[in-house]
Amino acid sequence: MPQATSAPGLDLLRTTDWHPLLLSLKVAGVATLLALVAGTALGWLFARRRFPGRSVLEAVCILPLVLPPTVIGYAILVLAGRRSAVGGWLYDYFGYTIVFNWHGAVVASAVVALPLVLKSASAAFGGVDRSLEAAARTLRQSPWSSFVRVTLPLAWPGILAGTLLAFARAMGEFGASLMVAGSIPGKTQTLSMAIYDAVQAGEDRTALLLVLVTSVLSVALLVLSNRFLSPR
Repeated sequence: MPQATSAPGLDLLRTTDWHPLLLSLKVAGVATLLALVAGTALGWLFARRRFPGRSVLEAVCILPLVLPPTVIGYAILVLAGRRSAVGGWLYDYFGYTIVFNWHGAVVASAVVALPLVLKSASAAFGGVDRSLEAAARTLRQSPWSSFVRVTLPLAWPGILAGTLLAFARAMGEFGASLMVAGSIPGKTQTLSMAIYDAVQAGEDRTALLLVLVTSVLSVALLVLSNRFLSPR
């Protein structure tokens, strides 16, 4: 009897290395969390406070949105590489470095994702009705309690939309992560790097499969983001 053969697509699914996808999800998750904390704090600061140099500081924080990824990667290497003051100290005393480490991909992804959370948070905090916060203070709520119970819940849909966009951006990060973490299979190779390596190796079917996975994830995140940005 002739032996049953599996479909080529199933064979490709079984033989494809899915570690880059898992690593990308881990890197994007940690990077988005860092961007969420920093972006929310900075968004509130820029939306509610006026101080000398505010415009310059805001421009610096948003700069990764327009800079080439290789420039961002080089800046991270200069500031946190082994030859820098901080990076050198960490390596000399703890034997730790973000270079050729998945932590480096996290740092790079967080930097490029930060502006998306920051701008969304700033717009969201700016759109909160200040009279509601004033009403909370008349009920003897502390500034922190007023922020947690009134300001943050009202601004949260906009912040969440920016966070989803940041996660999608972190998932697709390539240039800065490549310069800092490299593309080491099984260690620092993320999904975007795996696609690049597959194309360079002539593995077009693998590259197409990974592109489809990336595209589906990105579309899902964009749909969710648009849902939170839609008027209610």
